Amino acid sequence: MGVKWRVLPHSVQNAYLNMALDEAILNSVADGASPPTIRFYGWSPSAVSIGYFQSISDEVDTKYCNAHSIDIVRRQTGGGAVFHQEGGEITYSIIAPQEMFPAGIIDSYREICGGIVRGLGKLGITAEFRPINDITVHGRKISGNAQTRKKGVLLQHGTVLYTLNLPKMFTALKVSVEKLKDKSIKSPEDRVTCITRENPKITAESAYKALLEGFTDGKDWELGAPTPLEEAEANRLSKNKYLSNEWVFWR
Repeated sequence: MGVKWRVLPHSVQNAYLNMALDEAILNSVADGASPPTIRFYGWSPSAVSIGYFQSISDEVDTKYCNAHSIDIVRRQTGGGAVFHQEGGEITYSIIAPQEMFPAGIIDSYREICGGIVRGLGKLGITAEFRPINDITVHGRKISGNAQTRKKGVLLQHGTVLYTLNLPKMFTALKVSVEKLKDKSIKSPEDRVTCITRENPKITAESAYKALLEGFTDGKDWELGAPTPLEEAEANRLSKNKYLSNEWVFWR
């Protein structure tokens, strides 16, 4: 018999609990207490997440975020800063023993991001994986993804943009002129797209269902919920780690 996946259906939490839940599930999978897990979630309030190695002062307009009640959280994964608009995206995480995936970073991204490509395809949106960790539609980014491997477990999470508030996104984030020059793009708005830009008729619910189908294609799976131990660990991590200035502002 093959591996049976647990799927945690879409739920909405604040930024700190979202990151804490991912870590709590990783620890539980590492201990053999939880099965491989696919989780879908949203953010309330809106937030900025930054990669583990990034400097907040370089990447985030903290004054703007504080003035507009936008949370700031540091991820345990690498990658760049991301603006998570409340109601504006579908976020996923995949957490499973790393031997279930290719050893190569790009190969593992390609395999996991295939779930997004398939899901968007079910919506009539032709997307492609662009190494190292982006998914694009007509050359514009619709999904960014980040990964870490700890305790023999691979955690990958990423966003799929449903709607866009570009002024808010590019005010909360500091987009460097050099980055734009490197990509030969005139403005940051030319770099991104979203599901409703590609087809305004697609509802958030149908987008979620398509992504669920895309990620579970070919897998044996069942809907589940976080265990009491995972929830307790997530609450602890949220308060003691992800909300702490020592973690968020360590660089």
